[in-house]
Amino acid sequence: MSVDRATTGTALEETGRSTKEDWLNLAVETLVAEGIDQVKVQVMAKTLGVSRSSFYWFFESIPDLQNQLLDFWLRRNTGPIIEGAMRPAKTINKAVCNVFECWVDRTRFDPDLDNAVRFWARREARIRKIVDEADSQRVEALTRMFHRFDYPLEEANTRARVLYYTQIGHFTLQPRETARERFSHVPSYLVTFTGVQPEQTDMEALKTLMTQN
Repeated sequence: MSVDRATTGTALEETGRSTKEDWLNLAVETLVAEGIDQVKVQVMAKTLGVSRSSFYWFFESIPDLQNQLLDFWLRRNTGPIIEGAMRPAKTINKAVCNVFECWVDRTRFDPDLDNAVRFWARREARIRKIVDEADSQRVEALTRMFHRFDYPLEEANTRARVLYYTQIGHFTLQPRETARERFSHVPSYLVTFTGVQPEQTDMEALKTLMTQN
């Protein structure tokens, strides 16, 4: 989610009004770019070109806005992983590719937002608890995915954790790879994560998505 600066700025100048979406979009952008300390009413009001009082039409307080930021993050970054893991698939490698799809499509998962929330969680125990719960939900969904394909529960959980922690680490390191380079590694990743050699049909949808992004 991002603010269209030209469109939004013009609309605000003409009407002198803001919407809840304007504030939330800007809060997300600010969190990602500058950290939670800069998510301030006065700073955002100046950016939007509106009075501070307009903030309180949409939010009770900064903590209320922060809670809604966290809700947005959970919907944006946790929901798609769970949906991908639960999506029907004929093979375990296709199931893993379903999850990979959300990680290469920024409309389904925003890695910069994920990193920003994790950085926030380093400073506040309350946020860390929410992040830990989200991680548990994601790993649980991946565990159930592996278990659905007859992996013993302990092995399913271990494979889920290896898959998930590897991907989160990838986002943290932000290696520079082209889409072609990234896709070239997919078959080896699948063998590593599942222990099963993939078929080309397992990866077709993922290949199409990766070449489009």
